[in-house]
Order: sequence, then C-alpha cells, then structure tokens
Amino acid sequence: MQPCISHSTELIQTFRPLPCLTHHYLQTVVAAKLTWSPEPPPTTHLVELSDGDTIALEVSTPRGWQPHDLTAVLLHGLCGCHRSPYMQRLARKLWRSGLRAVRMNLRGCGSGRGLARYPYHSGRSADVLAVLESLLQTTPQSPLTLIGFSLGGNIVLKLAGELPAAVPDNLQRVIAVCPPADLIACSRLLEQPANRFYNRYFTRLLCAEGIDRHRRFPDLPRPELPAELSLYAFDEYYTAPQCGFRDALDYYRQCSAAPLVPYLTIPCHILFRG
Repeated sequence: MQPCISHSTELIQTFRPLPCLTHHYLQTVVAAKLTWSPEPPPTTHLVELSDGDTIALEVSTPRGWQPHDLTAVLLHGLCGCHRSPYMQRLARKLWRSGLRAVRMNLRGCGSGRGLARYPYHSGRSADVLAVLESLLQTTPQSPLTLIGFSLGGNIVLKLAGELPAAVPDNLQRVIAVCPPADLIACSRLLEQPANRFYNRYFTRLLCAEGIDRHRRFPDLPRPELPAELSLYAFDEYYTAPQCGFRDALDYYRQCSAAPLVPYLTIPCHILFRG
C-alpha cells in the first residue's frame, strides 16, 4: 500500500520570507508570538470524551456558510491553544475565504481550561476523532480538512495512519505542519545546546500547566519533579506516569506518527523545513 502524501515543491520554491525574517529561528519566534489579525468571531462548542474529560472548540462560521460547505479543523502545538497567533491568523484567513474554521483546544487548553483531569500529549488522536465524529453528527454534509501544527501535526498524522479501515465520511484530507513524527529523534534534537531556549521555554510552560491542573483537581496524585527539568525529564516524571506509559521512551515509541505513515489512505500533506 502506497501512502497518500503530496510533495508541494512549487509552494517551497515560491515562498519568500520577509527581508527582516530570513532566519528560521526568527520566523519561529515571531510567528508564535505576534499577530496582526484579530481572531474571527467564535462560538464555543464542548465535546465530551469517553473518559469523562471535555474539550472545547472555537467555531467561526462565515456569513452565508451552508451545511454542505467546507470546514477546516485546526489543532495547535505544544503549550498552545485556540488563541495562539498562528491559529488566529489561519482561522481568520479561512473564515474570510468562506470556510468554517474550527479551532480545537487540546485537553485543558484555551477555553477548555479546567474541563479535563488528564493532560494532553502527542498521542491523543482519539480526542481528534471524537471531534470529527461530533462534527459529522451536526453537519454531516460538510467536507473536513484537518490541519495540525507541531505536536498537533503529529496527532493528526497519527490519526490518519490509524484510520485506513474507518475513515470518517466527512474527512477529506489531512495537513501536518512540522510534525515531530519521530518523538525520540525530536527529543534528542531539543537536548542540543542550540535548542536550549526552546527546551527551557516549553518545559517552563508545561510545568505551569501541570500546576494549574493540580490546583483545579486537588485529588490528582502530585508527581515529584526534579529541580532541573528538561522536556525529556518532564515527560519521564510527569507525562508518562500521568498518562499510563512506562517511561518517556515508551511514550515516544507509542505516540510517534512516523511508523504509521505507510498506512495512510487519505490525501495527506506534510509541510516542514528541510
């Protein structure tokens, strides 16, 4: 079986960064922190998951949109939410083009903060499937494009590889933007000195998310975290035990999307910087 992956070389050849943002680090930081466009007007929809947790969607429906028109479901990256600048920018562009834009918050993120006892992680593809099934019930004639960024890209790619025999009727294509599809390799890259800033940044935000979760759900078992944390150590001492994995390596092996790429049966675009 050949995976359905498109190679968008024309897009790569025509991309021209702004003159002051030619370095990829600058593009990453500015795109993640700044936005010049307000978010499109949203309505919050809640989706209850099978384990009792609830996640929140921010749905922006343009004027004149019909139930058979297109829908784009956007999934943010690590420590993001529906308010992340890149999510707002893309949602507004889609909304202004006549597409319904659905910004999905991972567990405990954005407008879903305080609605989930369990943390999100790179393998929560069942949560995305629950959202697709919810949209299928409410607007079954609307074709869906699923777009995931970074950690969200790994999740949507993992879901696409898991669905060869049960693709939802409304899912037409998947787009994964810079997915960490090999979590072990990505973890090693983050440990390199050149990436120390990203390692510390994400670890600090993840610790803050954990503190907030345990404040909202004081009955949850509190983990003992070492004083000096890296992203790998956080996954070793927090993500893995909280989510039922043996350790960080077991988590990475079970949740990486790369082994599932050969099983893709729906059109899938993977965008990344080579």
